Amino acid sequence: MARNEDLDVIICGSGAAGLTLAIDLARRNIAFRLIDKAPHPFIGSRGKGIQPRTEEVFEDLGVVDRIVASGGAYPPLRTYTHDGPVDKHAGILPEPTPAEPYQIPLLVPQFLTERRLRERLTELGHAPEYGCELVGFDQDADGVTARIAAPDGERTVRAAYLVGADGGSSFVRKALGIEFRGKSLNVRALVADVRVDGASSRVWHRWGNEKPERSVSLCPLHGTDMFQYMAPVPLDVDVDLSAEGLTALLHERGGQDDIVIREVSWASVFTMQARLADAYRRGRVLLAGDAAHCHPPTGGQGLNTSIQDAYNLGWKLAAVLDGAPESLLATYEEERRPVAEAVLGLSKKLLEAAKNLDMRRGREVTQLDVGYPDSSLSLTGLEPYKGVASGDRAPDAPVTGAGGLATRLFSLFQGPHWTLLGYKPGDTPVPEPRRGLRIHIIGGDILDTGGHVQSAYGLSPEQWALIRPDGYVAAVAGTAELGAIEAYLDGVGVRPVR
Repeated sequence: MARNEDLDVIICGSGAAGLTLAIDLARRNIAFRLIDKAPHPFIGSRGKGIQPRTEEVFEDLGVVDRIVASGGAYPPLRTYTHDGPVDKHAGILPEPTPAEPYQIPLLVPQFLTERRLRERLTELGHAPEYGCELVGFDQDADGVTARIAAPDGERTVRAAYLVGADGGSSFVRKALGIEFRGKSLNVRALVADVRVDGASSRVWHRWGNEKPERSVSLCPLHGTDMFQYMAPVPLDVDVDLSAEGLTALLHERGGQDDIVIREVSWASVFTMQARLADAYRRGRVLLAGDAAHCHPPTGGQGLNTSIQDAYNLGWKLAAVLDGAPESLLATYEEERRPVAEAVLGLSKKLLEAAKNLDMRRGREVTQLDVGYPDSSLSLTGLEPYKGVASGDRAPDAPVTGAGGLATRLFSLFQGPHWTLLGYKPGDTPVPEPRRGLRIHIIGGDILDTGGHVQSAYGLSPEQWALIRPDGYVAAVAGTAELGAIEAYLDGVGVRPVR
């Protein structure tokens, strides 16, 4: 498709999903505007868990070190009982492996995560536009005309696509008439960022375990001098969110008066929802993040799923704008909606477990096993083998460059390109160069000195793995089937340079 619009993309909503999409489009030189009706960035801690798969996404986007430095691992849980406080440590945490370099979820307040993403976006020459509200839009066969109310008046902006990343009450979703099916979970809670006198910041404090509906907790927010205050509250009762009100509630439920809430930075009362949009797209308008799915906070899944929506969508939008078939965008909903549906089920299951005081979390929350095996973008039916399959997350592995310098597959994958990984092809001709494709040969320009590539991918000599820009395996084929991979690349707009 030729670019004949004033803009390529308008992104409505500058939360984690909107910022992630903006970063991905910026590094692909896509013309966009990122708007938000709020007058300033979000200041709360709400989504504070960063899962290992999202850490991998952040590495690719060039921001993981700053995210890690902004937070830390979850602290031990201190439960206050009639017999005194009991500390529960996480026990033996999984160690990083060559294939999975990130294993431990991070605790990072949402406002710090979003601040680091804004900083990265600024490095790429862009910034969110606050106080700019999308008040209407129309679309036709060639693009979207959006009406934006800004501090200096209303203006009309034309773009090829509009993405609604504008949260659970999404204006974009409602304007499209897309149903947001699901239900209220009949659990109401308050969450606040507070400064506290009398509480150690080395542990996560929890009172009232005997009656979970009367519990209250204080979780230290790494990278700040604050705690996240959390408590279930009745569905039909007004809640005093002042420092005095939160202190009184803590004393009532905790049974001790030596901890005092000194200051409230941000506070919210909400009813937990589990909802999923019937569709992620109508024509040239798409939904991402909480605009498409709404989760209870248990298991730290909502923010991570939203970020990975944007990561899946960014390269597809850029490819279509650069001439790939419009049908490529259909794979966004095809791949991401089933993931959100599964994650909603997991979040509800963990919520029920939490009500029964079971706070255990396993590998299922890391999102490392999320994949797209049934996607139409996963090329199947080629030479059978016993390694990674099409649709799997592409593992990492340490390798050595031909010159002797150590590196990793993730370092080779980093960036907006596709990667074709050949394993000891011998005298087989290497496929011809293509714009947006990097070719690496194990046994050629990189060496599998520790055997980690072979262990992670299971490739045999003269086999090839094609890795998507978002770090998933698109195809695995033998040398005799390279023609199928080349045809696949043609179909997603990665064409030879003539």
